[in-house]
Amino acid sequence: MEPTGEEHSPSVGNQVAAFENSRRTPGAAARAHALEDTHHSPELAPGPWATPDLGEALGPGPRTVSRQYLSSLKNKLSSRTWRKSCQPAVCPGPGTQEPEEKRIVQELLETEQAYVARLHLLDQVFFQELLREARSSKAFPEDVVRLVFSNISSIHQFHAQFFLPELQRRLDNWSAMPRIGDVIQKLAPFLKMYSEYVKNFGRAAELLAAWTDKCPPFQEVIARIQSSEASGSLTLQHHMLEPVQRIPRYELLLKEYVQKLPAQAPDRADAQKALDLIFSAAQHSNAAITEMERLQDLWDVYQRLGLEANLVDPSNTLLREGPVLKISSRRSDPMERYLFLFNNMLLYCVPRVIQVGAHFQVRTRIDVAGMKVRELSDTEFPHSFLVSGKQRTLELQARSQEEMVSWIEACQVAIDQIEKRNETFKAVAQGSEGEAQELELQSEQLGLRAPQWIRDKMVTMCMRCQESFNALTRRRHHCRACGYVVCARCSDYRAQLKYDGNRPSRVCVSCYAFLTGSVLPGDKDRRPGILEKGASPGPEQSVICGFLQLTGDKWSRPGPRGWCVIPRDDPLVLYVYAAPQDTRAHASIPLLGYQVTPGPQGDPRSFELQQSGQLYAFKAETEELRSRWVQAIGRAASGRIPGEPEDGDLSD
Repeated sequence: MEPTGEEHSPSVGNQVAAFENSRRTPGAAARAHALEDTHHSPELAPGPWATPDLGEALGPGPRTVSRQYLSSLKNKLSSRTWRKSCQPAVCPGPGTQEPEEKRIVQELLETEQAYVARLHLLDQVFFQELLREARSSKAFPEDVVRLVFSNISSIHQFHAQFFLPELQRRLDNWSAMPRIGDVIQKLAPFLKMYSEYVKNFGRAAELLAAWTDKCPPFQEVIARIQSSEASGSLTLQHHMLEPVQRIPRYELLLKEYVQKLPAQAPDRADAQKALDLIFSAAQHSNAAITEMERLQDLWDVYQRLGLEANLVDPSNTLLREGPVLKISSRRSDPMERYLFLFNNMLLYCVPRVIQVGAHFQVRTRIDVAGMKVRELSDTEFPHSFLVSGKQRTLELQARSQEEMVSWIEACQVAIDQIEKRNETFKAVAQGSEGEAQELELQSEQLGLRAPQWIRDKMVTMCMRCQESFNALTRRRHHCRACGYVVCARCSDYRAQLKYDGNRPSRVCVSCYAFLTGSVLPGDKDRRPGILEKGASPGPEQSVICGFLQLTGDKWSRPGPRGWCVIPRDDPLVLYVYAAPQDTRAHASIPLLGYQVTPGPQGDPRSFELQQSGQLYAFKAETEELRSRWVQAIGRAASGRIPGEPEDGDLSD
């Protein structure tokens, strides 16, 4: 005979009666309900709370929901591969002639009856008993109870008053109307209410664990109900997990029902539509879990930042975080820093020495809107990149090439998203016209965004008046508008900079004139000297450039190395600067007629320039660089101007 629902699933009334009896006889804790659980089709993995042992459930250890379990549950909700292993094991009795589809509907009804009994236990027993205790004893707030159970009352009411009665009526009238697709299709959209419950599930678990530990009356009510026959000696956490698992169970049974239907069955089209709606509800729960994980990750980051009010925003999305090195414009060694990249801002942080509470201190917040990022070509600091924003410009160094590329790509993704949302994305012009427009744009943005500061060691003289720096009477200062290194006389001006909140800041004489429109007395009509020629910042404007050691007695140099440049617009002259960003050369050598000879014997990196008693000695860092310099100087000494395709690029 076909097993009846009474043999396998006690009614809601029976479960409530069992609970009332257990309240009158507290020592009775039967295991009939646990036996009923094992008969039905298997549940999804119960997760980190699945333990029938009451003492362990109320032990001192934490009982927060596992993030790993939530991730696995999300994958299960969106994957179809796990269902084959979860097929319900049904063993029909001998002589059963019922159609397969009716057997599945019968199983759906039986599991729904057991599920409604569990919902009744959660809503009318656990929830209401805790509310009564909160109102009478005032030992814990009512709001805590409501947060723990979320919208369980709405879910219980829907299943008890609508879904279960409709299934029962349809099965009772199966011979006249053998179909359930239309019933589920009509009611399936209401299953999206589960997303609120699932979204609150992690928070509810934390509240339940916290108040069970610190509030004895709260713990006593839960322990009394858990020991009852109606609870089947299962924990409250176990029962709270059932609504999370219910929608995948519907999808499982309905999928099997559609497979068992004959090809011409009248219910096939409706059942398939119902299955699609159930799958949509499962995806809705999946999205809720994803959102919950995002908010949890965001909250963890905000706690590490000290929960600063101007940073906490639940709408943000963390894109990337990690350590970097900050290249200082004044210090020679980079400093350890930490970056948090969100969808709308980049936080530049300093790790705290004593990490009590906040782990990082926010030094600068750079808005992604208007931010630019690019790789730097710096032999001294490999894997470096530049982040330029309205608030500040940072030179940063990653630990590897892959890490640098990853940071640049992540920043660019955030920038592109902001630009698309604001509908201000424009294509960058190409070629020389584009470069001219970019230079013009940079001058127009003077004071609107933080500049990239020139490093102190890259210059030995003021970048405006070309006077040499010294430690006493002519010290280095940075212009806050253009980033140039200038002396005190050339930076004795103040101008309001928009990126710095319109506060008066130190600027150089040129930026002051541009920003304020003031005409300052100066020597703008003075012709530049023969040595006042800007050093080449890179290979695009020079035939070859790089550091060379200046050896021999010919040099009255300020240091052991010189920045040597053969510019493209003056390709027959070698300029020697004290630093790469100096605008006045320390010396210039017309190369025409000079002979390039090897250096002292036994040193393959040295070479000399000789002409009419003049002797200049140089030493490159490697033999390969020496060969390139000798080739470039030899071509200039013979009067050949570079430009032919075979000349190539000799720049360091």
